[in-house]
Amino acid sequence: MKTMTDLAIYRNIGIFAHVDAGKTTTTERILKLTGKIHKTGEVHDGAATTDFMEQEQERGITIQSAATTCFWDDHRLNIIDTPGHVDFTVEVYRSLKVLDGGVGVFCGSGGVEPQSETNWRYANDSEVSRLIFVNKLDRIGADFYRVVDQVRNVLGANPLVMTLPIGTEDEFTGVVDILTQKAYIWDDSGLPENYEVTDIPADLVDDAAMYREQLIEAAVEMDDDVMMSYMEGEEPSLDDIKRCIREGTRKLHFFPTYCGSAFKNKGIQLVLNAVVDYLPSPTEVDPQDLTDEEGNPTGEKAVVSIEEPFRALAFKIMDDRFGALTFIRVYSGQIKKGDTILNSATGKTERVGRMVEMHADERNEIDRAQAGDIFACVGMKNVQTGHTLCSTSEPCTLEAMVFPEPVISIAVAPKDKAGTEKMGVAIGKMIAEDPSFRVETDEDSGETILKGMGELHLDIKVDILKRTYGVELDVGQPQVAYRETITSAIEDSYTHKKQSGGSGQFGKIDYKIMPGEPGSGYQFTSTVVGGNVPKEFFPAIEKGFRVMMEEGPLAGFPVLDVAIELNDGGFHAVDSSAIAFELAAKGAYRQSMPKASPQLIEPVMKVDVFAPEDNVGDVIGDLNRRRGMIKDQDSTPTGIRIKADVPLAEMFGYIGHLRTITSGRGQFSMEFSHYLPCPASVSEKVIVEEKERRAAKAN
Repeated sequence: MKTMTDLAIYRNIGIFAHVDAGKTTTTERILKLTGKIHKTGEVHDGAATTDFMEQEQERGITIQSAATTCFWDDHRLNIIDTPGHVDFTVEVYRSLKVLDGGVGVFCGSGGVEPQSETNWRYANDSEVSRLIFVNKLDRIGADFYRVVDQVRNVLGANPLVMTLPIGTEDEFTGVVDILTQKAYIWDDSGLPENYEVTDIPADLVDDAAMYREQLIEAAVEMDDDVMMSYMEGEEPSLDDIKRCIREGTRKLHFFPTYCGSAFKNKGIQLVLNAVVDYLPSPTEVDPQDLTDEEGNPTGEKAVVSIEEPFRALAFKIMDDRFGALTFIRVYSGQIKKGDTILNSATGKTERVGRMVEMHADERNEIDRAQAGDIFACVGMKNVQTGHTLCSTSEPCTLEAMVFPEPVISIAVAPKDKAGTEKMGVAIGKMIAEDPSFRVETDEDSGETILKGMGELHLDIKVDILKRTYGVELDVGQPQVAYRETITSAIEDSYTHKKQSGGSGQFGKIDYKIMPGEPGSGYQFTSTVVGGNVPKEFFPAIEKGFRVMMEEGPLAGFPVLDVAIELNDGGFHAVDSSAIAFELAAKGAYRQSMPKASPQLIEPVMKVDVFAPEDNVGDVIGDLNRRRGMIKDQDSTPTGIRIKADVPLAEMFGYIGHLRTITSGRGQFSMEFSHYLPCPASVSEKVIVEEKERRAAKAN
């Protein structure tokens, strides 16, 4: 039985990078380097290597794995893949949740790009400790010092320079380690292990001494005792400095910054040493909150300990040739092969079948996992991304499965018959991987409707269907998810009577239909006194109204934010039944809703735009034309952040337009905020179009 002391040697890290900063190469080099130094066999005797390795070895390293385990300096590193694109905020947040620390990779010539800014912001929100690796210093135009300045000015972060480059561009040969004041110089073989440690080149001696002083001054701030003795002229020991750097990194006071070239295999070892030295282990980060179904913390935490009940999160589902792999991060307790666990999102139990760990280019079977571990499970049935897995005796939720309602839909149809089957299989897999993506089939027309969080979200899904699954599609125009509501209250009465030989049907209801609170959906209450309408019929009346809310009186869109109060009615001892009252409610809806001044409402998005200072006027003018309401403007070191509420209908094609007016530097993200009434001109047009669309379908 392993004890918990093991956890101090774990590092669960992610590699963040802007597209093209060299994330894949960096990850690959790390895996190659760690694999070379440690024979995985010694570290993990036990399960035999499985037999399908040959195909994998031919393909080289499976980088696309969601999590890979490797070893460095007797420490266990779990490297977790993080999405580069931030269009799927759900995914980025989830991968950040699973990490304990990270390495931010920046290109030596490109520096800090808008996308890396967004990623960095997310990591700050999630309070993830990071190192910085300035890569590609062998490139033309690469300048380490410029990128360090950008980190300071653009990201507003504090880079703690740990290494200096020796030589620039194609003359780049190695790095100076500031702490030990030694130079690491690589030969031209391209092999990472071919380096020698020498004295610092003469032209860098002064710079190295200056940066060392800066480094120590920043580090000693983390410990009052060390700081006092430093002020008195005593040089702190290496262990003290390292301990202080670790503390400052954990608290996000600064970010140790390294340089090198992943492609040329220079400087990677020092980054790996830094991961071990400065990034937190699972026990050093704040434990995850347990939440209720809606996502509000309950006050309990998933404490990283083996004694605790089992709690884990499925954070990624990947499909490969051997079936679905569910990647799981264990937060507390332990799990063994053959255990029965509970999926708290579905309320169903799952038996744990094959458990595997990904190593650089192979998969090892394991039979147990514990708090802090990351492993993959083969063939889980109903588990989706974001589901909490826990012990059957102590159910809990680590992440609420509350996904915002999709606000945009497109109709797609495969170009040929063969595509229909392919598409069905592909869509099933895509829903498991991304729960914010929904699919419906339109019964009348047989079209498949994809629904998602925004135009970009759906664009990428269509792209995946074409590229990954080879389904050629005809894609319709994007449709906005309009809704209807009412603006005035109405009191009314309705009687449903039917006499047809034998028993008839009778149900009479007096009711009030009122506009509800925004965001309340549909509410039903009753104030019936006495037994004019027996209680047992209330559910039928509630259901009758609820079913009808699917189609509004204006154009047939679902109805939101309506409250119905039942205040009186009448029944017949023989002829009244649940069905009679349900039909009475439906008739009442048809009779009264058109009289309650119905109105079309549209989804309004919370839009967050980043624009360079020079273009702010154009961006704001454009948002105003799109019927946007500017809420807030914030200056950042690199430009201005504009927050606005804009109707979704006006946001189509926005990214292209924004890039045009900001010469490619503008960025934006948007999420659904609320529904607001449509202006009359928009409303009329939408109603006419929708009625035409429905008429065309009916024919």
